[in-house]
Amino acid sequence: MDSYIIVIQIHMGDIWSIILAAGESKRMGVPKMLLNIHGRTMLENVMEFVTGATAENTLVVLGADKEKLINIIRKSSVKYCYNDNYKEGMLSSVKCGCNNLPSDFDAVLVFQGDQPFISAGTINMVIDRYRSSGKGIVIPVFEKKRGHPPLIDIKFRERIEKLDNREGLRSLSYQYPEDVMEVETNDPGILKDFDTLEEYSKEFNQTY
Repeated sequence: MDSYIIVIQIHMGDIWSIILAAGESKRMGVPKMLLNIHGRTMLENVMEFVTGATAENTLVVLGADKEKLINIIRKSSVKYCYNDNYKEGMLSSVKCGCNNLPSDFDAVLVFQGDQPFISAGTINMVIDRYRSSGKGIVIPVFEKKRGHPPLIDIKFRERIEKLDNREGLRSLSYQYPEDVMEVETNDPGILKDFDTLEEYSKEFNQTY
């Protein structure tokens, strides 16, 4: 699965959101972030719901097709950074995003750029549970399956940097299970992404 991440700040306490948009879209065969959804690109749709649900400061991590995506991002107030190591996978983009955040944030929400159906209510639930539970890793769940966006406290920043890119970000929750809080949702969007043109065409009844 190609991976994309978005980082956004929530004004109520320095929570940032990272959107991962660096993948090569190998299985898709065309630039995934540029696919049309209701008259706008995939990336524009994701940026809108992320910034709308959280707050001003959003960071998009770029890699493949960066020039075309930069032209899209520049139309908004969203920030971006470039991951030189994007071919090493999603975790390398998470690291890049975290390294481009200020030093004093509380936590980060990690979004995949190919998940346009996550609801604002789900994001708020994750944030609220983080604030009330004291847990360092909060993950939304739908029908017993973990999805995005996970929220990760700043205390894990250095630990993320030390993770093996082949392991992925989810390995962090396996290493610290006592610090994980799952949030049950009724939101299938936390699991819905797009890896192939067939999936895209079936969902939106159109071709690329």
